[in-house]
Amino acid sequence: MEIAKSWGGKKVLSSPFVIQLLVIMYLVEFVKGALLVSILPVYMRTDLNLTAYAVGWALALQYIGDNAFRSPLGWIIDRIGYRYVMLFGVLFTSASVLIITFASGFGWIVAACLLLGVGTSPLWPCVINGATTVAGNEASGTIMSVVYMAWLTGVGCGPIVINFFIVHSYAPAFRVLIGMMVVVVLVALALPGRTKSFALEERDARAESEHKHLPTAVRARRYFARVGASLHASKLLYPAMFTQNFALGLLTPVLTQYARTVLHLTPQEYSLYLVAGGAVTVLGLIPVGKWVDRFGTRWFLHVGFLVAAFSLGMLGYTRELPLVLLVVAFVGIGYACIIPAWNALIAQAIPKAERGAVWGFFLTIEGLGMVFGSIMSGKLWDKLGPHAPFLFSGAVLLVLFVLHLFITRHRTDVVR
Repeated sequence: MEIAKSWGGKKVLSSPFVIQLLVIMYLVEFVKGALLVSILPVYMRTDLNLTAYAVGWALALQYIGDNAFRSPLGWIIDRIGYRYVMLFGVLFTSASVLIITFASGFGWIVAACLLLGVGTSPLWPCVINGATTVAGNEASGTIMSVVYMAWLTGVGCGPIVINFFIVHSYAPAFRVLIGMMVVVVLVALALPGRTKSFALEERDARAESEHKHLPTAVRARRYFARVGASLHASKLLYPAMFTQNFALGLLTPVLTQYARTVLHLTPQEYSLYLVAGGAVTVLGLIPVGKWVDRFGTRWFLHVGFLVAAFSLGMLGYTRELPLVLLVVAFVGIGYACIIPAWNALIAQAIPKAERGAVWGFFLTIEGLGMVFGSIMSGKLWDKLGPHAPFLFSGAVLLVLFVLHLFITRHRTDVVR
């Protein structure tokens, strides 16, 4: 594994396998972000005349489909390699885009949301497991930073860029998304299969085949027993992971509706506001990441949770556009502190062995927060008004701040 021994992970980033994973991550998250943030919420509200609650449920199905398969995917990757697991995902994602493009009934849109979730479920387990396998311990921090940058850039660029293709109809935007998914399928076909995946992870395929005589359920049970035995995380970390994504889930279905129906922004103006918040976050990631490595995660999470909580609460009540821009910038500052520190905190609980399955398990917990947040978001909007999801999201971050106080105190007590 000479590639993992290079200083600073430079050769890791030139690995064709890692580059393929990052390209897939960026393009799939671009498509997903464009659909979930900029296209589907407005399309379902204006063209299909659905309530915000119905929109929240439709989008929640995407997160349900995503989380239904995440936990066992680490085990499946270990058995059949990266190519077919990822290919399964990107083909389902492509089918979802095609359905949304050519179908207009609510039932078809709901089915497409579910397919989108199922299709994107292999993404994170494959990318994180593969990238950290290539990087090894020496460059794991570097590769994780790059993975999260690819994710954040894709998620951010999708809603922003696609708005410039939505002028008189959605047709140009759908053509862009279909073209991207064609590229993703071609890249997925080039990923290593079972034999090459085993060689990459320095495992013996013959040794793995010795256990084939055991029933699949028995092999899966033994595998996840080893995973459970290797976890040494604070029990409070699990509700914290759920809560952190629950706060995000409260915003996802209503963010575009708020910009278009309350602030009356055009798609292009909305993109500029997303750029303002996203640029602040992205520009802050690298310096904050370095400071986290030097000073630890504690104070950055304290500050990030508080800044984001109060900023989101203000955003729900702000109507003057210059002030909205300022508040959005503070939300970006809060998440610039949260993202590197939170990922570092989670990474400390990931054991070196069984990395794929543990990431799948943690990502499932986080995804459940998105599911319940999306469902509750529309209900809050319909019953209490447009400000309610923002206010509740800020309140949830305050709860997370309190949880983190107990987590950090627990870790201090353990050290003592």
